Amino acid sequence: MAYLRHHSRKGRHNKVVQLNRALPNFLGRLDTTGSMALIRLWREWDRLMGEMARMVRPLGHRGGKLILAAEDPMIAQEAQYLAPMILGKINGFLGEEVFDKVAFELLNGRVPLDGDFPRQENPPQRPLKKPDKLGTLNKKLDPDSPVGRCYRAYQRMFADE
Repeated sequence: MAYLRHHSRKGRHNKVVQLNRALPNFLGRLDTTGSMALIRLWREWDRLMGEMARMVRPLGHRGGKLILAAEDPMIAQEAQYLAPMILGKINGFLGEEVFDKVAFELLNGRVPLDGDFPRQENPPQRPLKKPDKLGTLNKKLDPDSPVGRCYRAYQRMFADE
């Protein structure tokens, strides 16, 4: 339980209310920079962005510029074309136009604001099987040619077997 104070012309009134009702009001008055809305955004990122959330993660903001991270340069380049859609979803979620620009940066070991970048599991590599006729082209290929050197390097991969 918490006390909620009301100020009016008649004076101050104290009223007992539940904490879960009083706390949002109290925190809302303390948050003059909009940080609480951004925390909600970071927590709801996966739900809000859907499939795209696996590719770009929030890194932060500078003024009206939202900074998103991508693991791969190709993803960052392609996501740039979706910036208007991203801005629309985010500003719609926040209920006002907070961001007017999106910048994509590479993650480069940084941790996004909503936690770790979700890693996709790579399938286990299957063991290489030595071809049956490996080595039959040795006499036909020039050993100093690029193809000949590559063929011999391929043979050395199976030398331990």
